[in-house]
Amino acid sequence: MASAAVNEVLTAHRHSGRRFVADGISSFVLEAGAPDSPAVVCVHGVPASSFLYRKVVPELAARGLRGIAVDLPGLGLAERPPDADYTWTGLGRWLLAAIDTLEVERFHLVLHDIGGPVGFEVANAVPDRVLSMTLLNTIVEVQDFRRPWPMEPFAHQGIGEAWLASLRLPYAFTAIMRLVGVSGRVPRAEVECWVPLLFGDDGGNAFLKIMRGFELTDAKREAYVRAVRATPYPVQIVWGAGDTMLPWKRHGVAIQRASGLTHATLLPGKHFVPEDCPKEIAEAVSRLARR
Repeated sequence: MASAAVNEVLTAHRHSGRRFVADGISSFVLEAGAPDSPAVVCVHGVPASSFLYRKVVPELAARGLRGIAVDLPGLGLAERPPDADYTWTGLGRWLLAAIDTLEVERFHLVLHDIGGPVGFEVANAVPDRVLSMTLLNTIVEVQDFRRPWPMEPFAHQGIGEAWLASLRLPYAFTAIMRLVGVSGRVPRAEVECWVPLLFGDDGGNAFLKIMRGFELTDAKREAYVRAVRATPYPVQIVWGAGDTMLPWKRHGVAIQRASGLTHATLLPGKHFVPEDCPKEIAEAVSRLARR
C-alpha cells in the first residue's frame, strides 16, 4: 500500500494536469506555458509516464515555451485497453492523434527511452510540423538493440509476469531506480510514485504488451535514421552521462553516428535524466528553439 507521502505526491500530480481523449483512448496531459507559445511535446518511455517530465514542463514554461507531456496508452494515468496497439507504430499513431486533439499544429519534440522510436514515428509522419528534436538517452539503431538487464525479463512470458510482481515488494523498485535510474537527490516518495503509475488498474498487463511489442527490425532502423539525419528540423543530443542501461559510449555514440551530429550535451544524470536535470534539459531545448 502506498504511503501517505506517495499519495500526496500522486494527488498533486493528478491535480496538475487534465484528462483528454485521443483516438478513443482516455489519457492525461501535463501542460504549462501560454497557449500561443511554441509547443514542446515531451515523450516518455518505459516504465515511465508524464510524471517523468513533471519538473521539465514548468521549466520550459519559464523559458517562454509551452511544455506538454502526455501519458502513452498503457502507462501512467492513461487507459489500458486490452486490444490497443502497443507497438511503437501503434503508440506513434496514437501520439499524433493526441497532438492533434490538443490542437498543437507545430511542435518541438523531446524524446526519452522508447519515446524515441514513438516520437520518430510522429516525425516521419509529419516532418513539416516538427520544429526541433531533442534526444534524451534513447535508441535509433534498433535492429541490434538488447534490453538492459532490468527490462529484459519483461520480454518473456511467465518470467516477465514474475519479475513485474516482484517490483511490488517493499523497496524493490526503489532499489533498482537508485542503482540505474535516478540519483539520491530525488526524494524516495517521488521514486515510489512510479510503482502505482506503472501497475495502474490492469496490474501492468498493458506495460508487458509494450515491452513485448518492440519492433527491432532493419526497416525500423532505416525509418528512425531518417527521422534524425538530414532533417528539415534541427536535432540535438542531451544525455545522462551516468546511464548504465543505455551507456553513452555505446548508445549515445551510435546516435551520433546515425544522425551525423558531432556535438552532444552530457549531463550529470542517470538513465531517467529528466528527474535529475530538468533545468538543464529545458535550457538546452530553449537554446535550440531560439536557434
